[in-house]
Amino acid sequence: MESLPAFRPTDKIRHITVSLLALAIGVQPLAAAAQDRNAPATLEDLIPDSAVDNPDAWATGDAEAAEPTESALDPDSPMAELPGVEVAWPDELDIPEPEPIEQVETEEDAFAGLEEFRRGGERANGGDRAEVEGRDFIRIDDRLIIGFPDDNDGFPEKTEFVSRFKALSTIEQLDGDEASVAQISRRAEADAELLARLMRIYGYYGAQVNRTVGSRRPGEDRAETDPVVRFDILPGERFAFGEIDLGNLAAAPDYEQLRASFDIQTGMALNSDKIVAEQRDLDTELGETGYPFAAIDAPELLVDHDRLEGDLTMPVEPGGKYVFSEVNSSLPEFLSSKHLSRIARFDKGDVYQRSLEQDLRRAILATGLVSSITITPRKLTEPVGDEPGELALDVGLQKADLRTIAGAIGYGSEDGFKLEASWEHRNFFPPEGSIKFRAIAGTREQLASVGYKRNNFKARDQVLTLDAYASNITTDAVEARSVAVIAGFERLSNLLFQKPFSWAVGGGFIWSDERNRVIGGIARERQEYLIGGVYGRATIDTSDSLLDPSKGFRVTAYLAPEVSRSRGTETFYLRNQLDGTYYRQIGSNVVLAGRGQFASIQGAETFQIAPSRRLYSGGGGSVRGYGYQAVGPRNDFGEPTGGRSLVEGSIEARIDTGFLGGAVQVVPFIDMGSVSIEKIPDFRFVNWGVGVGVRYKTGFGPIRVDVGVPLNRNPLFDSPVAVYVGLGQAF
Repeated sequence: MESLPAFRPTDKIRHITVSLLALAIGVQPLAAAAQDRNAPATLEDLIPDSAVDNPDAWATGDAEAAEPTESALDPDSPMAELPGVEVAWPDELDIPEPEPIEQVETEEDAFAGLEEFRRGGERANGGDRAEVEGRDFIRIDDRLIIGFPDDNDGFPEKTEFVSRFKALSTIEQLDGDEASVAQISRRAEADAELLARLMRIYGYYGAQVNRTVGSRRPGEDRAETDPVVRFDILPGERFAFGEIDLGNLAAAPDYEQLRASFDIQTGMALNSDKIVAEQRDLDTELGETGYPFAAIDAPELLVDHDRLEGDLTMPVEPGGKYVFSEVNSSLPEFLSSKHLSRIARFDKGDVYQRSLEQDLRRAILATGLVSSITITPRKLTEPVGDEPGELALDVGLQKADLRTIAGAIGYGSEDGFKLEASWEHRNFFPPEGSIKFRAIAGTREQLASVGYKRNNFKARDQVLTLDAYASNITTDAVEARSVAVIAGFERLSNLLFQKPFSWAVGGGFIWSDERNRVIGGIARERQEYLIGGVYGRATIDTSDSLLDPSKGFRVTAYLAPEVSRSRGTETFYLRNQLDGTYYRQIGSNVVLAGRGQFASIQGAETFQIAPSRRLYSGGGGSVRGYGYQAVGPRNDFGEPTGGRSLVEGSIEARIDTGFLGGAVQVVPFIDMGSVSIEKIPDFRFVNWGVGVGVRYKTGFGPIRVDVGVPLNRNPLFDSPVAVYVGLGQAF
């Protein structure tokens, strides 16, 4: 159907039926069908029968030839000679203007009263703004202004309206500074219709839009004939919502709650955008209140110009209320129905929620075991009275490739050269029981390991792990050859479901043959340790993101009692650690982040603790500017010895630059760290580092590059500058 014209008080149209299907993107015109007392003649009524019999003759305009003849129907008869056509040059055309509110001849007239605002007036929507003779003028650019009545109460959405028009204006999109009067006039006509359509979206069905095209004032940089366009808008009376018909929504048991979610009442100002928004809200509320089979037809608006009202009809079929009953897998040997029920965040008998159905879909995809998934609600029992029915979720699965071979080669200032390879089968022990073999060959680390992991063990996001490995590690502080078996059970917080509370427990055994490093050819004596212990960790998290938080805090407590046997002597001690981070938004583009850490080992002297189990500081996740484990006390050979207590702190400002669409942050930071050989920190050795970093935000978290400088470095051991690269924020 055609778009509605701009209505004037003299129009005789009484009722208009408006379809809102085109409103999905918010700026399309309302399709309409006008109902007039005197309906226009049909196309057939306007074309004589002779034109049907002899269309060629009708097209030439020859009245006599319009009667059917044999020669007109003879395909071999010669065609009549075409008349000559002359087209005037566009700039010389006399373009008719609509009846303006005020005839404008020059830019001086068109922009009358705006000179003072060119000298620093109020900015609004990218143009100057002024009130002149009861009109509120907004300058869009050098060749386009819009005038409204200066009564803001008559059109409260004026600012939003202008911004919307500017984004769609054909004059705004015209390329080049030099434009002919003909070009501008044609686009002004289209923009006038656009303004009328936008006014109807906001409920002004009687709005008038008058356009005026004038010339620029002589003496400026542009040519004297460059045009300027002025639109004057008279909104008229704003229509209101009349009767509201929502079909069978009243039959739903939760009618009051559902009706409240559709926030349109009789008497409210008519707004097509609000209809679209409230339809979306009602659909969401139906999906979250137990109505999986609800249907909402396209809304229609019957506009009555006598009443200045629009009656809204939007048929709604609730389809009955349901609760969850069961989850059925199409591949029960691969991912059983019982396991899918564990993954779901609802129990049997819970009221259906569309968001929980979508969450189940995402959780199954997150297993990495399927390439595609479909979930179809199926009725098991129908609702009876106020008792809801039961439904099943039928889950259709398609297997993904379950085996992965991975490899990496690289160099780092902390790790040296490293070559790594792994092979993994992610469903070796169904469901979700993976096995992984991993090997590392590097200048500072050699490792061979095998690991078993059971995801979603007994419940959603609970993980059971078992690892066995043999390693040889050389750092600035220690050389250790180790064989270990470690088991753990944890409840994870992850990107799909960030939890306010998470925890982990576990334990294991480690056999280690280690010593401090060999420096200057002087070898220290190696010592064997057999270490056994258990651990527990708990985290409270109120932050708004795992990888890039901007507000909230996190607190993590860790306890690990251990027993160490070496040279026939057993030593018991308790490792404990407390970490805290805090994030706060400062203004619109700065996040202030702080971190603190305290750790200690109680119950043993430093020399009784294996070097690999002592506390160290320094590195990219610790005190930037220093090497890994390089902060703290050193022995007579200059080796970091580690200690029994540790304190660290960091403050950084994450500043959005707006560069590359806001994807780049600049992050100045300052870090400190102190390691003591006593179980209570004595701050005898305190190291400070400062620097600046860059973050590039991606869909999976920011990529981090930090450059740190040690403020009190040891020239014998610390480099002047250290560079760190990682994924996610530093903390």
